[in-house]
Amino acid sequence: MSTAEPPPWPHCAHGADPAADPVGCRGIHVPGHTVCLAHLADDDRDSYLAVLTPGAGIDHRGTHFTESLLNALLNTLRDPEAGHPRIGHARFEMATFEGAALFESAIFEDCALFESAIFEGDALFESVTFKGDHALFDQATFKGGANFTLAIFKNRAGFSQATFEDSALFGEATFEVGSARFGSATFGEATFESRAEFGLTTFEGIALFDSATFKGDAGFLMAIFKDIARFGSATFQGDAVFIDVTFKGKTWFNSATFKGDACFESATFVAADQLGPLACAGRVVLSGATFGGPVTLSLAARRLECRRTRWSSTAEIRLRYATVDFAHAVFEYPLTIAAEPDPFVLTNGRQLAEDPFPIPRDPRVRVASLRGVDAAHLVLSDLDLSGCLFAGTVHLDQLRLEGACTFDIAPPAVWWRWPPMPFTERRVLAEEHHWRASQPGAVRGWNVAVLGAGRAGPLQMAPVYRALRKAFEDGKHEPGAADFYYGEMEMRRHADDIPRSERGLLTAYWALSGYGLRASRALAWLGAAMLLTIVLLMAFGLAKDTPKQTAIGTVPTGGGKVTFEIDKDDPQNPTGNRFTGKRFEKALNVTLNSVVFRSSGQDLTTAGTYIEMTSRLTEPVLLGLAVLAMRNRVKR
Repeated sequence: MSTAEPPPWPHCAHGADPAADPVGCRGIHVPGHTVCLAHLADDDRDSYLAVLTPGAGIDHRGTHFTESLLNALLNTLRDPEAGHPRIGHARFEMATFEGAALFESAIFEDCALFESAIFEGDALFESVTFKGDHALFDQATFKGGANFTLAIFKNRAGFSQATFEDSALFGEATFEVGSARFGSATFGEATFESRAEFGLTTFEGIALFDSATFKGDAGFLMAIFKDIARFGSATFQGDAVFIDVTFKGKTWFNSATFKGDACFESATFVAADQLGPLACAGRVVLSGATFGGPVTLSLAARRLECRRTRWSSTAEIRLRYATVDFAHAVFEYPLTIAAEPDPFVLTNGRQLAEDPFPIPRDPRVRVASLRGVDAAHLVLSDLDLSGCLFAGTVHLDQLRLEGACTFDIAPPAVWWRWPPMPFTERRVLAEEHHWRASQPGAVRGWNVAVLGAGRAGPLQMAPVYRALRKAFEDGKHEPGAADFYYGEMEMRRHADDIPRSERGLLTAYWALSGYGLRASRALAWLGAAMLLTIVLLMAFGLAKDTPKQTAIGTVPTGGGKVTFEIDKDDPQNPTGNRFTGKRFEKALNVTLNSVVFRSSGQDLTTAGTYIEMTSRLTEPVLLGLAVLAMRNRVKR
């Protein structure tokens, strides 16, 4: 109401000035007088107060109360037996309370109306009981502290559009439903400019905080919401603490904005079917929380912590920007964690505002840990798993990976040092990065473990790679499965529990063909073996000249059948210039036939025969490894 507009009741008009304040004092007339209680003569005020008794109704709308005047009024209403004020129907709309408003332990037997009231000092309603159908503080302004600790609201409590300029304390307050079953606590569009405390508060009816603004920290520690809890479009500029809160009814945080952390640690969501869409510039902490029914979480947040969170039914978690810590979470039904590529769409068709996130925005979702999770019912979709810790995850082979789930990769090969590090690009676990970075002489490119990541060695990582390989194979993603097979073999080769002979065999398998997955390596060895074979054959294997055949026969006396014996000279070791074009052609012919396990038919020296036998044994194996590697990379 503007200053130039008079109130809708007969008002005092004391101090009215046609130029400065044409309305004057807005206090309602005291019955039988033409002025308000504040401007009543002392004798008349004493006479008015003398007739008031505990439980009487009072109407002092628009009245300006000093602390002493309010105390005098409350003292006349004080119950002599109980020792606290007992008030009937109370009307204080647009009243102004100068100094402290001391209503502690008062009982309002009927409606208490403080709409548009102004409390210039502290407003103390500690342990007050509001028994009427309405306790309304809509559009009230609390310039000092507002203390409603242990207050009891038997029916509807309204604080819509109220402004709390200092701390607002509602700890251990109770908002009951009342006999009519329509009671609720309404804080819609309220503004809390400092700390708001609702710890241990019980909301038996609907609790409405739609479009409320919390400029300081908001605490709901161990509060109980027995019916609907609505925080739609609410803004939390500080931290919002919902630790150990119980939400027994529907929970609405649609379009809520958290500029600090949103902590729901150990909270219980009995019947909530959705949480969000909401935007949080800090952390959303759901560690230790419990969800009793099917639920969808739609969160745009910097970080989501779900350590030891329990889901008792199906759940879908759709995220933007977040890094997710899912360590030791428990779920017995299918649970999906998915990245949302586009801003969330609200029920009204508009997109969720993402103002807390600076531009340029990176909506990727990263998973930090799945340790201790039973992944039998877990589905991951379009997530960045490059920093995810998998060691300790149960049933990892049953994990379902959908969409574009990415892993970290090995650093590029390092050839400028000895021994060279022939790393090839492949998917690797974050734990392997951490382990290799911790080894003496580690090359650059391996990521160092962050604080709290723990340690996992080859012995722990080998089964993780094996399980992920099976998960990729079940998903018909053979190239991905090949990468994890490579990782598994690497961890087996570096593990401390294998015999030296097995490690030597694995090392040879790695060096020759990258465990049957690196075709280029096998082809390089094949080329080197063929070149060596050609050189050895030219130097020692090919005979000097083609041995001549000699036929010897004897003619029997008197005629008859002639028998010939055909002999061939032994091949002679080469002399002179052995590296000629003709000899190279023959050596190449022998080598190529050896690769396909065929005999060339060339005349070879004794050394050449052994060289050919060795070539026919090794080179087909190398060719087979190369073919196997190419098949593993392109197979689907």
